[in-house]
Amino acid sequence: MQWLQYLNQSNIDNLNNVRREASRHFRNKKKTYLNAKFEGLENNSKIKNNWGLFRSIDDFKKGYQPRTIIVMEEKCDLIANSFSIVAGWKNCFSQLLIVHGVSNVMQTEIYTSEPLVPLRLRWLLKS
Repeated sequence: MQWLQYLNQSNIDNLNNVRREASRHFRNKKKTYLNAKFEGLENNSKIKNNWGLFRSIDDFKKGYQPRTIIVMEEKCDLIANSFSIVAGWKNCFSQLLIVHGVSNVMQTEIYTSEPLVPLRLRWLLKS
């Protein structure tokens, strides 16, 4: 920021050098990433792992696809923080359970497909 605030030739040269080094660094990182991807494709091809090969090719063709995780709250506010999203889902499901008469999840009855037969009769039926 100081280089941008005080524009003189040395600050401009320093800024350009830092930008050049950053570009070179990320270009090299991309090159190593692509080489690793190509080696993985080559290995999948050699061992005849067609599923892995075609999946890697599809991922490579699609390129980078950013994922946005944004949820709308009850008040029509958008939230992107993962902790806030989890808290929002917790509130939503707790309200759904309270509406249906369940105040605590641990107090709910669990229904099974087994017939409601006393334990002694179940033991006799299994024998």
